[in-house]
Amino acid sequence: MALVPLLAWVGLGADGLSSSAYGPEEAFRTLGDHTYLAVALAAMTATTVFLIALGYNRIIAAFPQGGGGYVVGTALLGRHSGVVSGCALLVDYVLTITISIAASTDALFSYVPDSVRVYQLATDFWLIALLVVLNLRGIRESVSVLTPIFVVFAVTHLIAIIGGILGHADQLDDTAVRVSNGFQDGMRTLGVGGMLLLFMHAYSLGGGTYTGIEAVSNGLQMLREPRVRNGKRTMLLMASSLAFTAAGLLVLYLLWQVSPVEGKTLNAALMDRLTAGIPGGATFSFITILSQGALLIVAAQAGFADGPRVLANMAADSWLPRRFAALSERLTTQNGIVLMGVTAVAALLYTSGNVSKLVVLYSINVFITFTLSMLGMLLAAIRRPHGHPQRRRDIALFSVNFTLCATILIVTTVEKFFEGGWVTLLVTGGLVALCFWIRRHYDDVSATLKNLYSQLEKLPPAPAVEPPPPDPRQATAVVLVGGYSGLGIHTFGNVFRAFPGMYKNVVFMTIAVLDSGEFKGDDSVARLRERTEKSLERYLELAKRFGVSATSRYAIATDVVEAGETLCLQIAKDFQRVTFFAGKIIFKRETWYQRLLHNETALALQKRLYWHGHVMVVLPARVT
Repeated sequence: MALVPLLAWVGLGADGLSSSAYGPEEAFRTLGDHTYLAVALAAMTATTVFLIALGYNRIIAAFPQGGGGYVVGTALLGRHSGVVSGCALLVDYVLTITISIAASTDALFSYVPDSVRVYQLATDFWLIALLVVLNLRGIRESVSVLTPIFVVFAVTHLIAIIGGILGHADQLDDTAVRVSNGFQDGMRTLGVGGMLLLFMHAYSLGGGTYTGIEAVSNGLQMLREPRVRNGKRTMLLMASSLAFTAAGLLVLYLLWQVSPVEGKTLNAALMDRLTAGIPGGATFSFITILSQGALLIVAAQAGFADGPRVLANMAADSWLPRRFAALSERLTTQNGIVLMGVTAVAALLYTSGNVSKLVVLYSINVFITFTLSMLGMLLAAIRRPHGHPQRRRDIALFSVNFTLCATILIVTTVEKFFEGGWVTLLVTGGLVALCFWIRRHYDDVSATLKNLYSQLEKLPPAPAVEPPPPDPRQATAVVLVGGYSGLGIHTFGNVFRAFPGMYKNVVFMTIAVLDSGEFKGDDSVARLRERTEKSLERYLELAKRFGVSATSRYAIATDVVEAGETLCLQIAKDFQRVTFFAGKIIFKRETWYQRLLHNETALALQKRLYWHGHVMVVLPARVT
């Protein structure tokens, strides 16, 4: 299921390229009557795209396991900064889906009658539901379906930008004079400081242009080996296409003196101006805007592709419910996909699909992650030995990137705080607080279990005579265990305490889960197998000390219940009289959130074994 650079450019890079549908437009509108600044804005936009992309190229090389801003923040700035970056990313990817779909229908509905526009919000909901279904089918399938759309967008916009500039080549001198006169008027009316402030204001509020650049770094695990090289190639494709398109559109707005038209996006108004009077021009204009709207749907794919990956990385570190760390049978986090879709619908309902409001919410969270990532890489470069060949270059690169990202973040937050900025800060802050609460809960439960079963470490000495091999004809207890821990020891001990003399054999069984915390490369399975075998050896030694005949079985899988059922049925064929046992943490006063935070694997497996006619006993492990 790994993606090659071309497919990754479509599935992940489309998030960045599609930003040209709303980022440059927002920046150009902010200039107001001072459109002469669009030339400098176009140059600064293209430069910023390449600088941030170059920074993320360094991140790809430093963190080839993927994870993006969350992993960078955790590794270089500490776990607190990491969870802030991770929460910002999660909200960002929800808004990626929402703004991409909302901007898509804005573009698509630019060419429909007013009577049809009442169905725009309903269309947004339908498109999100469609993408959820596609992603539950698998990442590659969803990208392959949408690849032709990406190609049409690239070709039509290439023709439009080059044709638009060449078509007005005879007016370049007049435009240059207009820009020069506008600059002089601006100097008289605004002054140097005023023009600089206006430029920085437009530059910062066009921050939506740079959203999506981090998608490749976050989703590096989905790329085919060699991941680092393919990731850098994907980043180059995305940065080049985004810089060309965003800067080209800004130049065309100025060159063709485009102004907003009621019911149309600025890009739709531009295409109408470009193709007016040309045979077949109206058709080309429609196809171009149609491809733009369709590409925005492709861009929403990045939220479903990368959002669950960040969610899973944080769940593996116990910041979020651990069930989100489990990979599905197709290495796609299905729980995460559904959650991303539901929250995107909620964001759509809150904003009523208003792209201007969504751009503000979106940009703030993107640049929280950008700023923390660039700061972390800057500090890492500073800590390098003075003789390191890349030390000076990286310090220079990340100093500039940190300054740019921090500036955009501060200006956007201050300028738009009362226009929706406070909402994204409140939501992100609330998610951060929730993550700390979840982590504290897991830490408290772990500490309680450790204290509760500390006495189990005092085991009897090994007997002089080893017990015989298990006899398949005798009553056998199959004990489901995880790693070697107090919970597993407690479950084993309770079997013989609750049913003395009944079982002559014991089979220790475990499912080694290949989740996002384990899936870090091609050698992940080998490393997981080695740890699992060592853990089972310790359980076999434990049974030997109690004089019980024992053996072990295990499987490596991404779905513990599915694999557990299969392995249990195999054991039941090998041993004639089996009873299955599993441990489960219970609380004196169980609440709904405890059921969410702690898996129900034992009960789910128990139901499946009951269906096959086998008995499974769930033994409690009490936690106060």
